[in-house]
Amino acid sequence: MNKNKTLNTRSLVTMAMFAAILCVSAYISIPLPNGSHITALNFVVTLIILTFSVSQSVSIIAVWLLLGIVGVPVFIGGNAGIGYLLGSYGGYSFSFVLIAILIPLLAGKTYNRVYYTILGVLSAVIVDLVGTFWLMVVGGLSLKAAFIAGFAPFILLDIVKVVIAAQIVPQFRRILVSE
Repeated sequence: MNKNKTLNTRSLVTMAMFAAILCVSAYISIPLPNGSHITALNFVVTLIILTFSVSQSVSIIAVWLLLGIVGVPVFIGGNAGIGYLLGSYGGYSFSFVLIAILIPLLAGKTYNRVYYTILGVLSAVIVDLVGTFWLMVVGGLSLKAAFIAGFAPFILLDIVKVVIAAQIVPQFRRILVSE
């Protein structure tokens, strides 16, 4: 993706397209008995943060968050509103902003399959840990209960999703390169 600081029409349209894909990815989900979901969000967020620059990644995720805050049902399970973000599972959503800042800074401009895979796994661990601690604090759970509800059921599948995402970054970068 074009790494220069100017935003041209093509980069804005591309970022809007990825924000839309992010919105749709929340609907690709499997509900679990405890009220949480397994979704395609981590996959799409990882693809975004490993493909785009920091400013572009943050912008894409911020658009998604802002759409949800104003009431567009773009969060998991068709949820929307600030109440969802401040609820038990909001920490996972906020953690996407954190990794959108951190991971592109660590990734650099040159793709390295092993390094990007490690960064993808790191991003999954950060998302699941932040979400777990948020669940503990907001949900009033013990650390053990929060770990069992918010980390253990997700981490293995999240790692699989981010490893796959890390492998296809070069193909997306080739498609997205500005002429």
